[in-house]
Amino acid sequence: MNTNLKPTIDNTQTGYESFKIGNFTFDRDEYFAYISCPNGEHMMSIDAFLRAMMRDVAWGFFYGTVAFDDVFGTTNHYGNVDVFIGSQHAEWTKAERDYLENFKSDELMDVFKALLSDWTNEGFDPFAAPQETGNAWGRNNGNEDKLISRQREVAKRMVGIPGDAPLRSDENGYPVNRAFADVDQSQPVIEAEPGFEGELHAYNFFAFLSRSDVTWNPSIVSVVRQSLFCPTTEEYILPIDHGNDRVEWFIQISDEIVWDIKDGKTSAPLATVTMRAGDVSAQPADIRHQGQSPKRSMLLVWENGSPEIMDMIKDGTVPIVPVTF
Repeated sequence: MNTNLKPTIDNTQTGYESFKIGNFTFDRDEYFAYISCPNGEHMMSIDAFLRAMMRDVAWGFFYGTVAFDDVFGTTNHYGNVDVFIGSQHAEWTKAERDYLENFKSDELMDVFKALLSDWTNEGFDPFAAPQETGNAWGRNNGNEDKLISRQREVAKRMVGIPGDAPLRSDENGYPVNRAFADVDQSQPVIEAEPGFEGELHAYNFFAFLSRSDVTWNPSIVSVVRQSLFCPTTEEYILPIDHGNDRVEWFIQISDEIVWDIKDGKTSAPLATVTMRAGDVSAQPADIRHQGQSPKRSMLLVWENGSPEIMDMIKDGTVPIVPVTF
C-alpha cells in the first residue's frame, strides 16, 4: 500500500490550517483530506471527510465505532476515544501498517471541532443532503459555524413536553422538507379525564420527522429508562460506517434504505439488506453498517442507552445478537 500520499500543501495558498493531536496530523487542500500517522498516510475526498467528521462531532463519538471509511475512524470508550488508521481493515493489519492512539474525549473533541470549523467553507452544510447544499471544494472561504454547531434534539422524557425538547415548527426554524410536503401536520387533541390534566402528552411523530433539516442524524424523541427512540430522516448515503458496541434495532417507516453490512473487525462485506416501509431489522454488536437511501426516508432507530452494556457484551454476559434461534 502507498504510505506517501500527501502532496506538498502550501497553507499560505489554500488558507487552511493543519491540525495535530498526538502522532496524528490532519491536512486538507482544495479536494482532499490527508491523515498522517507514524505508519503512513490516508487520503479522503474532502466532502466525504467533512460529512463523516460532522457526525462524529455532533454525536459525541457515538456508540462504538464511527468509521469514516474502511481505513480511518474513531472508537468511543466513553471518556476516552481511539483514533485509528487501518485497525479494522484486514490488509492494513496483515501488513502491520495499522496504527491506533487513544485520547481523552474532550481533548480530541476540541481538535475535531476546530478542524470542522476551519475546513467547512461558506455555503457547504455537511449535515444536509447533497442537493440541499453547496460543495466543499476550493480554498478557505468563510465558515458555516452556525450550521455545524447545531444541537440535536435530546428529550429527557418526550419531545413537546413543557421544559423538554420542543416540537419543530415554522416559527422555530423547521419548515417541512421538500420530500415530505404531503405529510399531515395536524397535532392530536388530548382530552384528559378530570384530575389528569397535564399528565397526558401526544404529538404528531410524522410531522416532527417531516421537518428535519438534516440527514442521518438521529434525535432522541422519547426515553423510557434506558430505552431510547431515535428517529431520523435519511437521504443519499450515510457518511460513516457505524460499528455498534450493542444491538441496534431499525424500523423502516417510509420508502427504502439499502444497508451494506460488513464485519466489524476486518471491514469484509457480509450482506446487503434492503429495508422497505414496515420492515424491522436488528443490527448485531459485531458488525458495521452503512445505508443508502435513494429518496428521503424516515427511519426509527431503537437504542439501548445502558452505560454498562458494552462491557457486558465484551465479557460475554449478554449476547451480541437480540435473539438466538
